[in-house]
Amino acid sequence: MRIIRYRTKNTPMNYGWVLDDDGKLLVGPIEGSPFEEFRRLDANIPFEDVQILPPVNPKKIIGIGRNYAAHAKGHNAEVPKIPLIFLKPSSSIIAPGDFIILPPLSKQVEHEAELVAVIGKKAKGVNPEHALDYVLGYTLGNDVTARDLQNQDSQWTRAKGFDTFCPIGPWIKTDFDPADAMVSCYVNGEMRQMASTHDMVFTVRQLVAYISTIMTLEPGDLIFTGTPAGVSPLSSGDQVEVMIEGLGTLANPVKEELDH
Repeated sequence: MRIIRYRTKNTPMNYGWVLDDDGKLLVGPIEGSPFEEFRRLDANIPFEDVQILPPVNPKKIIGIGRNYAAHAKGHNAEVPKIPLIFLKPSSSIIAPGDFIILPPLSKQVEHEAELVAVIGKKAKGVNPEHALDYVLGYTLGNDVTARDLQNQDSQWTRAKGFDTFCPIGPWIKTDFDPADAMVSCYVNGEMRQMASTHDMVFTVRQLVAYISTIMTLEPGDLIFTGTPAGVSPLSSGDQVEVMIEGLGTLANPVKEELDH
């Protein structure tokens, strides 16, 4: 099932589900919360008639650094022996189609296409064998990073924490298999990144279990699982697309902060 958050001209924000009716996407409301008991109502709203919002409003966004060996090598960094974790603020989240805004403080803002795990229920000290039981589903993410500021600082909060630096969506897919899916990124139609999730140093199962030994994971929390090699700078006017096989496409335009 594909879960979204959306609004229409006549309805406030609501969770919904997406039906593929012979290639035509239809939206149906969800009664209740997908993180608790809920009921799917009839899908009869054309997908193009709704405004797609970020599919979840998390308390925490946990990022994983250097989880693809080729990406680490490209930055002359060692592959971590344990997961390298960091946090992004929830204020950095934007929806599909929203602008990624390039801040004046940085001269080198780059895309990072990532598979994102969405936590479905409270997880603390979970066993790796059962870790995926705590995942509601998966979405697409772009861990936008001010690379020059990351290289200046001894930690990554500033570089990854700007407003608009966390596009996610368009939906959460609950029946997605994260074991071996192609993750790619295109800028203005040109491929910049491509690798399989099979190449991740630490699997989703391992990441959920490890992070849960450090902090309690809450329903709706996000785990960005790392990015493949090939990250590159973004410029005003660019269109960046994150694509994951079997999951979908997340597209966002880019502009300077002073553009109107």
